[in-house]
Amino acid sequence: MQAALKGLYLVTPDWDDTDRLVSISEAGLKGGAALLQYRHKTASPSLRREQATALLALCRRQGKPFIINDYPELCVELDADGIHVGGTDASVAEVRRQVGPDRIVGSSCYGSLELAQSAQAAGASYVAFGGFYPSRIKKYEVSTPVDIVTRARQAVALPNVVIGGMTRENAVPLIAAGADMVAVISSVYFADDPEGAARALAGLF
Repeated sequence: MQAALKGLYLVTPDWDDTDRLVSISEAGLKGGAALLQYRHKTASPSLRREQATALLALCRRQGKPFIINDYPELCVELDADGIHVGGTDASVAEVRRQVGPDRIVGSSCYGSLELAQSAQAAGASYVAFGGFYPSRIKKYEVSTPVDIVTRARQAVALPNVVIGGMTRENAVPLIAAGADMVAVISSVYFADDPEGAARALAGLF
């Protein structure tokens, strides 16, 4: 799956409507998203399992990797392709032990090269930096400098993801700096034409 770690990285919003979530996710994948992360911080365990199962089936049909945010047990149970953990979730080393050597493990590193280097040493598959811009979805305490992407290319031998208020326009300088993936939520899920929005973003790569 390492070869897939390039391009548009779709991350779901906290929607309880599974049919809507799957429908817009499918449009984003058809538009060229390279992989999909299921992130729903307020879902009940039963809703989380229902939605993750449906999205996994979608990704299998589309031939794209499916990542679950923050729930390694669910990742293993459903045989998802990977897991993403943040700074307040389980450690990368712990999650790597839980999900095994072959799954994708992503780590949020915010604006810290030190976190990225630690994640690499602990067995991460990619590192994520951000937020770079104000987000309609997530609230950040910090604004990440654009030059961290350039510095990460020298300091960390892993693909890197940029996230936080990403649009087609403001992703351009980050890709030029060396970002391997651009993660988006609202730019696709809240777009009038989600498939077209995904295609425009994927076309940057």
